[in-house]
Amino acid sequence: MTLKRLVLIFVLTPIAVLLAVSALFGSWQEPQFQSRLELYQTNIALQAQAWQSEDSSNRNLQAIQEAILGDQPLEGATKQYEEARQSVEANLDKVNNKLGQLRSQPEITPIPPKPLPEVPPTTKTSKQGQQQLQQSLKQLQKLLAELDLRLGILQAQQGQTDTALKTWSELQQRSDINPEFGETAAVLSGLWSNPPRLLQNSQEQIQKNLEGWFRSTALVQLYQLQQRQDALSVVKAAQQESATQAVIKLAVIGTIPTLAALNGLILLIFLFAQRLLKGKASLLAQNADVPWSTPWDGETILQVFIVGFFFMGQIFVPLLLSLLPIPRPVGDVRLQAFYVLVSYLLVASGALLVLYFSLKRFFPLPEFWFRFRFQDNWFLWGLGGYCAALPIVVVVSLINQQLWQGQGGSNPLLQLALESQDGVALGIFFSTAAIAAPFFEEILFRGFLLPSLTRYLPVWGAILTSSLLFAIAHLSLSEILPLTALGIVLGVVYTRSRNLLAPMLLHSLWNSGTLLSLFVLGSN
Repeated sequence: MTLKRLVLIFVLTPIAVLLAVSALFGSWQEPQFQSRLELYQTNIALQAQAWQSEDSSNRNLQAIQEAILGDQPLEGATKQYEEARQSVEANLDKVNNKLGQLRSQPEITPIPPKPLPEVPPTTKTSKQGQQQLQQSLKQLQKLLAELDLRLGILQAQQGQTDTALKTWSELQQRSDINPEFGETAAVLSGLWSNPPRLLQNSQEQIQKNLEGWFRSTALVQLYQLQQRQDALSVVKAAQQESATQAVIKLAVIGTIPTLAALNGLILLIFLFAQRLLKGKASLLAQNADVPWSTPWDGETILQVFIVGFFFMGQIFVPLLLSLLPIPRPVGDVRLQAFYVLVSYLLVASGALLVLYFSLKRFFPLPEFWFRFRFQDNWFLWGLGGYCAALPIVVVVSLINQQLWQGQGGSNPLLQLALESQDGVALGIFFSTAAIAAPFFEEILFRGFLLPSLTRYLPVWGAILTSSLLFAIAHLSLSEILPLTALGIVLGVVYTRSRNLLAPMLLHSLWNSGTLLSLFVLGSN
């Protein structure tokens, strides 16, 4: 056995596996991005429920509104906020426990990295780790206070005034909150008390610490008590305008994916029926049992993924960027987006170079390797695969949420995209997620890994294995099941079409749909 093989198998591979497992377990106690996304959707639904058509007798419009929002939007929102509050409290306990552990262990603690296009990894000292946890603690405390302010308003609007007053009273008694939140809680308590108490800075506190439906609801209550009809009319007009926009947003992010998922469900039923009736002559059976002719062995596969993908993405490029005299972007979302794009392009370029030099001695490659054919039915395979993936991944995600209960980590790039309303930044995020990522990841996972595995496994086994590794590479436990399901659809599309353009299109459509939803939700 050569020295190169020894180092690769017995040194680099165990290091990569150990760090990947450590990163996965590190994501165990991190909150899912899905929880924050659901709150955004809930806030928009609350705005939309106030919408009233100019033709109040139009039952069709009312039916559309009920179909989008459900028949009890306030009750649903309250449940959502209560669940979010429980999740935040659980995370607060975990952060406090971690802080206690760090204070008793002052040695340097490596922070496991996450894959690009996320934030590159760093190594933090115990003191730096404590500072980061303290910052997380303050953010969670602030979020809990915001949730309590909003939850009280929801309770008050449903006639649960005593419960709302208790919620705000407990918030005022907490010593860990910003005094402004306590003052806002006092303002809200006064508005819904019997008799009401109006504080001098009521309007200022409401406008500063509440937003959307919660702000307009509190202002309506305030202006009604103050008998300020002009201000009340202005707020209600603005509320109607926001409600109209909210209905449109919900229709956009709900209708298009729903129609695509419905078409996908019909397509899946048709394909499975065709498979049962036609057998090997069906589309699903096309190339299903035909492996690739693979001239290299497992050592080459390890070399590409361990050296090219893992060490290039998690160690070499982040180290290179840290050594360059380039300040890390903190507050500027455009710089953050550009930094992520450049980092991802460097990782992709390095990994593809390793792939090229690893396979160079096997040129010319056998038929169907890294096949790009524009004059083919790749577009139908990609579009059909996207529609078929939607109902599958949605079902898997619902099961996944029950398993993880809001924990398991998520890609922070999603939150940056959600909260950024800068057109340039969103364009850069789109370039990273919808163009660069599908091109690079499909070449690596479907173009190289899946066919290489058919040397040792049947085609279906190679699809499953490559899909699982594709999911694990994102280093978030909560994303493993949904991404494995998506990877299986990508693998089926590629093995049947034998054209990399098909899974690239599917991957791009998937990421584009996600970014579009985040943009619409974030524009609230």
